Amino acid sequence: MLTSVQGVYRKGKIQLTQKPKNISDETVVIVTFLDSQPIDLRKRGITKTKARKLRAQLATFAEDWESPEMSAYDNYPAKA
Repeated sequence: MLTSVQGVYRKGKIQLTQKPKNISDETVVIVTFLDSQPIDLRKRGITKTKARKLRAQLATFAEDWESPEMSAYDNYPAKA
Protein backbone atom coordinates (compact mmCIF):
# COMPACT_ATOMS: atom_id res chain seq x y z
CA MET A 1 0.00 0.00 0.00
CA LEU A 2 1.26 3.50 -0.84
CA THR A 3 0.16 6.58 1.06
CA SER A 4 1.08 10.10 -0.06
CA VAL A 5 1.18 13.10 2.26
CA GLN A 6 2.41 16.56 1.40
CA GLY A 7 5.05 18.22 3.54
CA VAL A 8 7.77 20.88 3.64
CA TYR A 9 11.50 20.34 4.17
CA ARG A 10 12.71 22.91 6.68
CA LYS A 11 15.91 23.04 8.74
CA GLY A 12 16.79 19.41 8.03
CA LYS A 13 13.37 18.01 8.91
CA ILE A 14 10.21 17.24 6.98
CA GLN A 15 7.03 18.75 8.39
CA LEU A 16 3.90 17.01 7.16
CA THR A 17 0.82 19.09 6.37
CA GLN A 18 -1.42 16.36 7.77
CA LYS A 19 -1.01 13.20 9.81
CA PRO A 20 -1.27 10.09 7.63
CA LYS A 21 -4.03 7.68 8.60
CA ASN A 22 -3.36 4.04 9.49
CA ILE A 23 0.42 4.44 9.40
CA SER A 24 2.42 3.13 12.34
CA ASP A 25 5.59 4.66 13.78
CA GLU A 26 8.88 3.52 12.25
CA THR A 27 7.26 2.95 8.83
CA VAL A 28 9.85 3.26 6.05
CA VAL A 29 9.30 6.21 3.68
CA ILE A 30 10.67 7.46 0.38
CA VAL A 31 10.91 11.24 0.04
CA THR A 32 10.78 12.96 -3.35
CA PHE A 33 11.68 16.65 -3.48
CA LEU A 34 9.57 18.65 -5.93
CA ASP A 35 10.85 21.61 -7.90
CA SER A 36 9.14 24.74 -6.63
CA GLN A 37 10.08 27.05 -9.49
CA PRO A 38 7.47 29.56 -10.66
CA ILE A 39 5.42 28.44 -13.65
CA ASP A 40 5.95 30.42 -16.84
CA LEU A 41 2.38 30.81 -18.09
CA ARG A 42 3.48 32.24 -21.45
CA LYS A 43 5.45 29.06 -22.20
CA ARG A 44 2.23 27.15 -21.59
CA GLY A 45 0.25 29.32 -23.99
CA ILE A 46 -1.59 31.33 -21.31
CA THR A 47 -1.85 35.03 -22.13
CA LYS A 48 -2.56 37.80 -19.61
CA THR A 49 -6.18 37.82 -20.78
CA LYS A 50 -6.53 34.06 -20.28
CA ALA A 51 -4.83 34.34 -16.88
CA ARG A 52 -7.31 37.04 -15.78
CA LYS A 53 -10.20 34.86 -16.93
CA LEU A 54 -8.85 31.83 -15.05
CA ARG A 55 -8.32 33.93 -11.93
CA ALA A 56 -11.94 35.12 -12.10
CA GLN A 57 -13.19 31.55 -12.52
CA LEU A 58 -11.13 30.36 -9.55
CA ALA A 59 -12.26 33.24 -7.33
CA THR A 60 -15.12 31.07 -6.06
CA PHE A 61 -12.49 29.03 -4.15
CA ALA A 62 -10.96 32.09 -2.46
CA GLU A 63 -12.84 31.58 0.81
CA ASP A 64 -11.41 28.06 1.13
CA TRP A 65 -7.89 29.16 0.16
CA GLU A 66 -7.93 31.93 2.74
CA SER A 67 -9.16 29.74 5.61
CA PRO A 68 -6.78 29.30 8.58
CA GLU A 69 -6.31 25.60 7.79
CA MET A 70 -4.70 26.49 4.47
CA SER A 71 -1.89 28.43 6.19
CA ALA A 72 0.04 25.15 6.29
CA TYR A 73 0.73 25.74 2.60
CA ASP A 74 2.07 29.29 3.12
CA ASN A 75 5.50 28.37 4.42
CA TYR A 76 7.38 27.19 1.38
CA PRO A 77 10.89 28.63 1.15
CA ALA A 78 11.24 31.41 -1.41
CA LYS A 79 13.69 30.84 -4.27
CA ALA A 80 16.24 33.59 -4.72
